[in-house]
Amino acid sequence: MLRIAEHFHATDTGRQRQGNEDSYFVRSPLFVVADGMGGAQSGEVASAMAVGSFEPGLPTGDPPEALVAVIERANRDIHDRSRAETHRAGMGTTVTAAYVGEQEVTVAHVGDSRAYLMRDGDLVRLTRDHSLVEELVARGKLTEEQAETHPQRSVITRALGPEPRVEVDVDVFPAKAGDLFLLCSDGLTSMIGERHVKELLRGAQSLEDGGRTLIGAANEAGGRDNITVVLFRLEEVETADTVAPHDDATREHVAPADVETKEVPAVAAAAADAGAVAVAPPQAQTAAGTNIEVPSRTHRLPDGTQPGEPVPPPPPPPRRRRRRARRLTVFAVVTLGLLFPILAGGWIASRAVYFVGTAEDGRTITIFRGLPYELPFGIKLYEEEARSGMTLEQVPASRRATFTDHRLRSNDDAVDLVNALERGQLSP
Repeated sequence: MLRIAEHFHATDTGRQRQGNEDSYFVRSPLFVVADGMGGAQSGEVASAMAVGSFEPGLPTGDPPEALVAVIERANRDIHDRSRAETHRAGMGTTVTAAYVGEQEVTVAHVGDSRAYLMRDGDLVRLTRDHSLVEELVARGKLTEEQAETHPQRSVITRALGPEPRVEVDVDVFPAKAGDLFLLCSDGLTSMIGERHVKELLRGAQSLEDGGRTLIGAANEAGGRDNITVVLFRLEEVETADTVAPHDDATREHVAPADVETKEVPAVAAAAADAGAVAVAPPQAQTAAGTNIEVPSRTHRLPDGTQPGEPVPPPPPPPRRRRRRARRLTVFAVVTLGLLFPILAGGWIASRAVYFVGTAEDGRTITIFRGLPYELPFGIKLYEEEARSGMTLEQVPASRRATFTDHRLRSNDDAVDLVNALERGQLSP
């Protein structure tokens, strides 16, 4: 039988953010990381609501079904609140949760936070990002190497909150003594590559040393986002009677020193909006049956390596869980499953980014809202925002690339660029 031998958890604001929109929940044998989106006053609320949904414990039944049930409930609560409070419209959060059973670890996942397994010195990613870049990689439009530095790598296609329903990926991984699991927000993995993460964990003297080294490395690389790291290592015990709560597991609120801890919604009353929660171990879950259906989408394990690095042996494959029964035909399910993440990602991205290009005539300078991509069946991820009275021929030859490279900009940046052209104030 497996149990938690030791664990570490911490979150950091990073070097370029004013507030912390990450939250985490630690209550052995359950670990959760959430990364909020929607601005400092909304993202932190969404992530706190997500982790707060785990506060009452898991429903009885199989862990995969129980985890999905909690995450689906959190999605409904976040969505309802974003619609009820106009200043929180569009808020959402990722969530990655891991539950340690007797001989296996169940991972449930939505968004681009990640779960990793380090076994015998090899690091393997257990989750697949629900992001626009990941979809482009899956379709062969980008390589893994290009995805690491792609400007839209943070645009996610699935999250809790934006829609009334959410699909949750859930997998069950056979585990063994000595396995080290890492849950993290993308503030870590967007700053340092997986090879670097593996090297730092290999060289760590303890879990705390490894966790704080990872956060420090992400900050040294730029610290552009909030950074949350949760680590736990497993050990084997002979019988269930020998399992005991850890002495260091106490009920407390943990938040970065420079982030104010504020009251959060009732559903997450034990979680700080800008911080995270570490609480005492729960009572053992029963094994009673349940009618909860699991909308699971399992997937193969990525190798977790950088280009040129030998591929490590993968851990034992997850036990596959059946998808919930659907009334739609198989063809409709497959079609919607492929199109929805891409369309959702385009819609989310189109609310926040702009680029400058030319209209359909190929001449008129135009500001577009969204991403400069067009999907099959003529589906565009952008829309025309405003046309200028200038044409591309009127742009100095040395600056024309600025108006055709489709670089993503803020609305103000795009407007300022076009205004400078119209006023003859464009710098050479």
